[in-house]
Parts: sequence; C-alpha cells; structure tokens
Amino acid sequence: MELKHEFKNAWEVERENNKIEEVMSYSKEYMNFLDHGKTERTSAREIVKIAKVNGYISIEEAIEKGKVSAGEKIYAVNKDKAVAMFVMGKNKLEKGMKVIGGHIDVPRIDLKPNPLYQEANLGFFKTHYYGGIKKYQWTATPLAIHGVVILNDGKKVDICIGEDPSDPVFCITDLLVHLAGDQMQKKLADGITGEGLNILIGHIPLEGEEKEPIEQNILKILNEKYGMVEEDFLSAEIEVVPAGKARDLGFDRSMVLAYGHDDRVCSYGAVKAVIETENPEYCAVVLCVDKEEVGSQGNTGMHSKFFENTVAELIALEGDYCDLKIRRSMAKSKVLSADVSAGYDPNFPDVYEKRNSAYMGHGIVLSKYTGSRGKSGCNDANAEFTAEVRRIFNNSGVVWQTAELGKVDQGGGGTIAYILANYGAEVIDCGVGVLNMHAPYEIVSKVDIYEMYKGYKAFFNLNI
Repeated sequence: MELKHEFKNAWEVERENNKIEEVMSYSKEYMNFLDHGKTERTSAREIVKIAKVNGYISIEEAIEKGKVSAGEKIYAVNKDKAVAMFVMGKNKLEKGMKVIGGHIDVPRIDLKPNPLYQEANLGFFKTHYYGGIKKYQWTATPLAIHGVVILNDGKKVDICIGEDPSDPVFCITDLLVHLAGDQMQKKLADGITGEGLNILIGHIPLEGEEKEPIEQNILKILNEKYGMVEEDFLSAEIEVVPAGKARDLGFDRSMVLAYGHDDRVCSYGAVKAVIETENPEYCAVVLCVDKEEVGSQGNTGMHSKFFENTVAELIALEGDYCDLKIRRSMAKSKVLSADVSAGYDPNFPDVYEKRNSAYMGHGIVLSKYTGSRGKSGCNDANAEFTAEVRRIFNNSGVVWQTAELGKVDQGGGGTIAYILANYGAEVIDCGVGVLNMHAPYEIVSKVDIYEMYKGYKAFFNLNI
C-alpha cells in the first residue's frame, strides 16, 4: 500500500498503454463537433445528429410507441437549445439514474433588438454581452455572426456568416495605442465598456440613398440573402462568436485552442460516453442544457422542468405511473456535474493554491465544491459519493485529480450541481482544467479530455 499520494501524468500513462493515437483521434472528433456547434442551437443539433446515427429515437416516437424497455435509447430536445439522452437501464427509473449533466451555452456577444446604425461613414451593430467575459478580449479579433431570424410570414431563417473561408468577418474596433494614453490608465475592466462593444459591419453607401445609405445597403444585402427587413431584428436571436475553427496548439499538437470549451468539452465527452453505453444497470442519462452562464434560468436552463418532465414521461412509458416514482428517481440518482475547472497557469501563479489546483495533463478533475468565499453557493459533494467516484476511476484506469477554483477568497464560480442536488441526488463536479477560460479562445489538453471521456464512460458502466 502506498502511503504517499501523487497525481499521475496522463501522457505517461497513455504512452505506456499505447493509447496516444486514440487520444489524438478522440480530439479530432471533438474539434469537429466544436466547429459545427458554435452556438447552443447548433450544438444541440449536432448532438441530435449523433444520437440519431447511433440508434436513438425521440421521446415523441417513444410516446407514440407506448412503452420503453431496458436498453432502449431515447433523446429529448428542449426548444432547440437543450438535449437529454437516455439509455434505459435494467432497473426501473424509480431506482435512480446515472446522470452526467453539462451545458452548451458559452459566453458570447448578442445583438440588441434594434442593433443597426451608422456613424462616420461606418455601419455598426449594437450588442449586449452574454455571460462573464473580459470585454477587452473581444476587440480587434475576427468575429462571426450566427442566429435565427423569424420572418414576418413565420419562416425560420438560419444565419451563419464568417465561418466559411469565403465569408466576410466582423470586428469590434479598439483604440490605436498612439491615442490610448487615457484608456491605458484605466482598470482592465473599464478599458472597454459594455456599450462600446459595437460591431463594425459595413462601409459602402447604397447608391442613390441620401438618408442613412450605409444602413440601407446592409439591409439590402440581408434582404437579398435572407429575406430580412429591419423589423425582423426585433424578434431575432443573433449571436456573435469568434470566427474560425478549432486548432491544434503546440509544436507537439498536444492541446486544442478553440472557442467554447466551457462547457462543450464536457458535454461532448458525456455524449460520446453514453452512445458507447449498452444495457446499463441504471438508466444512463446525458443532459446538455442552456443558460448556465447566466444562472440556469429560463425554460431552456437547468432550473426549468424539462428534465423532470421528460423523466415523468419515461416513467409513464414504463407503466404504473405515479408522481412519487419521479421523486424517488431524482432523489436516488447519482450525478456528475460535467463542467470545467481553472487549469493552473504558471504565468499567473498568485491566484492559485498549488496543492489544490487542476494541472494540465493530470487528467479528469473532481471538484468537491465550487462557490466563492466560504463555499457560498456551492454543492459540496458528500464524502461517500466522492469516494465512490474515486473508486470507479481507479478501478477503470482513469487518470484523475482534484482541484479548487483558485485560492480561498480570490474569486469563485458555480455550476448546475446544486440544482440537481436539490432533488436529493448525489452530485459532484467533474470536468477538465481549462486555460483562458471565458476568453474568445480557450485551451484544453488533449490527454485530459480523453481521460474525461474514459471517466464518464466508466461512471455509466461500473457500479460500486
């Protein structure tokens, strides 16, 4: 028995296991998912595609069929922004579920309802940022526009501009350094204001127009391509995200630089794990929800009744429905709250506590609690469940570590963990370390995300 404990380097472990090629292959699949899922809507669509290819049927099809049985695979979609996937277990739902829950919304910039204006011979969109961002990071970088517009006749139009190499891109301007003396004396948080995140979108005036000719030209382009008029902006959902694809990072291609790791990295790992799960003892569930970055509110966030209602539908399909079975199912469930942690960055050592930080390359991360200050707002997993997950990982050869989110009183954050814990479920946060979290381009280690996928799959399939 080893009395002393040291966390392992996952690269060394997987090299010994001859799995480096698998690590790289898994990362390519994940990067492809990121490239096609730049928003919560497109991420949800990609997850549904994966589900259908792997034999899942919709909850509506299951209801029409009138029953479910062990091993059956079902998915449910919530307003095109959230997805739940179920592999029915040998035990009835009343006995509890194995749940991995993450989110597919990401910090970004949204257009305001009335966004279009021109000034100084330039066309702009007004915006309102979504989630926690450092505003200065979003200037002077190529941006893409994604969204959904409902035209006056009810037709839904998808917009995606800036991702194809032939597309134009967009940009938020910043002040030239030669004139930035006053700006550079400000705090970082004040150097760029929220109302200053105006997106530069055009410059050519419409021929023959004297009043707001640049606006008119932009509207003409949008009308010709999408059938839009200016009024359609008032009800649209249009998001601005960094343009471009996920990229390998480093001479050794050991990391992934991309927009949206938090938290699509965990959501994809959970989806990959559940599609490879067959005939589990307990129903295996993946939740990919919206609105986590703004408090999990709304009818597509974790606070909504979507998950509970879907479980109720499945219990009804098992037969002999009653409300008490839903409560038992939720309370007896075991949950990995699939969300990322702050990877230790040696360029900023003062905010981390070295003995309790997530290190890149040390595998999947267990976070017993998040919150801020005196664990305010945290879930704080029970010792019994933390030890159970630890045994699952150890018995399955998963490289893992533990971490807090920075030094005590330094800051903090939260996840969806407490929401599921409120039902009585056992919940612990479990993801990977991320550098540049909430920046336009975040960084993960390829071997960490592989260990996460292995850990999620082991959680579904091993009962201790």
